[in-house]
Amino acid sequence: MQSGDLISDYFELFALPVSFDIDGAALSERYRELQRAVHPDRFVNAADAERRLSMQLATRVNEGFRTLKDPLARARYLLELKGVALDDTDTRLDGGFLMQQMELRERMDAMKGAADAEQRLHRLRDDIRTLERQLMDELSSLFADGSPQALQQARDASRKLQFFHRLGEELAQLEDELAMS
Repeated sequence: MQSGDLISDYFELFALPVSFDIDGAALSERYRELQRAVHPDRFVNAADAERRLSMQLATRVNEGFRTLKDPLARARYLLELKGVALDDTDTRLDGGFLMQQMELRERMDAMKGAADAEQRLHRLRDDIRTLERQLMDELSSLFADGSPQALQQARDASRKLQFFHRLGEELAQLEDELAMS
């Protein structure tokens, strides 16, 4: 076990190419291998420094896995690696996208108390998933391009994906509420 492992980026840690498109099976397999290698239980009888390093590496492996597994977190991480500043307070997006968001939220609000709320919920969830897939395809192309302009567009696309992520969380919460009523 080496402390140098703590400073490698997540792609290097998991032996994956630096790309938005990753092999999920390879990520999961490498995660299991790394967890077995650095799990703190393997270092119970080791020196304090080695036990601490094991804990740090296990934490790093878990953080890396969560980041690379989630498309939004992976996009944000790639942007950071490429030196693109992320400003979560910047909410400027194109007007068409903002109108689309308002329409999706209106559809979500309209299903509360509707007789066909479950059908509406499933249609809305499907529509959101389709829009998310389109954004992920766009992110894939933009990161593959890698030009400064493409990376700025990828930053904007990742911000849009973040909106859909939040909307999906709200939809899941609404689904729970509907199930209870």
